[in-house]
This record gives sequence, C-alpha cells and structure tokens, in this order.
Amino acid sequence: KAQESIHMKEVCYGAPNLYFLFASMSIYNMKAEGEMVYIMPRSWTSGAYFSKFREYMINNTKLLNIHLFSSREKVFKSENILQETIILRLKKTQNTKNNIIVTSSYSTDDITNSNLIEIPYDVVVSNVNNYVFLPIDAKEIDVLKKINKFEYTLPKLGLKMKTGIVVDFRNKDLLENIENENTIPLLYSQHIKGGRIKFPIGRENEYLKTEKKGLIQKNENYLMVKRFTSKEENRRIQCAMYLASEYPKYKYISTQNKINFIVGENTELTPNVLFGLYVIFNSTIYDMYYRILNGSTQVNSTEINCMPIPPLYDVGELGKK
Repeated sequence: KAQESIHMKEVCYGAPNLYFLFASMSIYNMKAEGEMVYIMPRSWTSGAYFSKFREYMINNTKLLNIHLFSSREKVFKSENILQETIILRLKKTQNTKNNIIVTSSYSTDDITNSNLIEIPYDVVVSNVNNYVFLPIDAKEIDVLKKINKFEYTLPKLGLKMKTGIVVDFRNKDLLENIENENTIPLLYSQHIKGGRIKFPIGRENEYLKTEKKGLIQKNENYLMVKRFTSKEENRRIQCAMYLASEYPKYKYISTQNKINFIVGENTELTPNVLFGLYVIFNSTIYDMYYRILNGSTQVNSTEINCMPIPPLYDVGELGKK
C-alpha cells in the first residue's frame, strides 16, 4: 500500500486516488468557516471506493457550488484530461444545510454562459451512502424526487446485481470457439441484442471449458446489463433478458466481466419479475436517474443495488403487462 493511504485510512477504501487525499487534507487544514474551491474528477460522487471520503467531506463541510461540464474532450483539452471534471466549492461549517447552486456548461469555452439552478441540499446529497446527485435542470430534479419515493432496492427484494465472473484474457486456456460436450456458454456484452440474449452469435471464445466453481453459474433467469457504453450512446443502462427455459440443454453458463447480471438470491427471479425488471431498467426515467448519479460510462453494480425500485409485487405486475 502507498504511504499516503496508510496514513489516511480514515478516508481510504479499496484503491484510493491522490486527488481526494489532497481534498481531504485541505478540509482537515482549513479553519472554521473557511472555503475551498477544487477542480476534480466527478468519480467521488458515488460508488464504494469513495464512501469514506464522502462521509468525511459531508460531515465536515457544506457544499455551496458545483459546476459541471457536459463534454469530456473539450475541457482542459491542452492537458489531455479525459475524465469527467467538475468544479467544487465547499465551506467548513456546521451551519444548517443550504441550497446548492449547480451550474453547467458544455466546456471551459462557454463557462461564462452557464446554465444555473438552485437545488435543496437534501436533493443533491442523499442520506443513503452519501451519494451526491448532480441534476442540471427542473426535469432532472423531478426524476430524482419520483424515484427516491420508492423504499425498496434490489437487495431488499432478495435480488442482487453482480459483475460477470470470467476475466477472459486471464483464462485463455479455458476458452473455446466451438461447442463440445465439455463446454458451457460464455456470455459477453455482444450477446445483448434488442432486449434479449442472443446465443450463439459466432464470435470467438464464446464457450468456456471448465469445472471451476468460481467460473460457472447456474443456468437460471438473469437480467444482463452492459458494464460499458460510450458517452454518445442514447442509453447508459442497456439490458437484456436471459430466460433459462430458452437454453434447456445447459446446466451451467458463465459471464464475461464486462457485463453485469441481476439474479435472485432470496427471491426467485420468475419470468414476470424478470420482465418487470427489464421494464424498469430499460425505462428513460431510470436511465436519467443513473446518469444524474454517475457521470462515467460504466454501470456499477454497487450503485444499481442502491437505486430505489418499486415493491416486488409491482415489479411482477409490470412484467405481466
């Protein structure tokens, strides 16, 4: 471990980044009522790696202003920065929660003509995991209010999103191009087509030859979700239904780690519940919610498992319809 993370274990979890260690030290060294302005990546606003940092920051400061850029390529382009970047203004105070001013522009070139919106503190800073939501207009604020009314999450319903279990380049000796009696299907994001899993599609290495328990999973119903999309794509959450009944000859399947999957843990993922989950996560409002929460092009299972969703009965009824 790096010396920095050892000495700052109060804010470190998993693989820390230097930028939020600098921000933490700034907060620590600031005098009461002092202010700090930082240009930093957006990645700290959600996810498990930054949970301790968010807790430290939110418990010791109040957010005053946040500026967002809709373009990654055009921001600080001379520095070759490709991460989504924000400008943050904080105050070290224990005063009551204020409204937060969120501004946004396409890039640094038009920052003087930024869109401005004032948002209640509790809409931006969630009391669950201290996630920081960054809506830029009234429509996105309405999305947050509607979704946050739900009291359930996938784990509360006995379901869970997990990450695909096979890192293919580390298991090259187990990959096969042609099916035989010792292979099982290995599902990739390319198998997600039009809301369903299409298998086989004739791509390389779409079969796995193994009996290792850590690399196989039951052939049961899953909602498969792409982990990576491009910034320009219309949908951040791109999902597909996998019905075990459509592949009855397999006892086991496997998933490459560039897809996520939702599976039943304490609840059976019946076809109706599967269809209902597809309706929910394929909807425009949930896609917007996730984009407000996470500015990256990666869909993280940690965040999906924290998203509010309707009760299980309602999910099943959506599936029936």
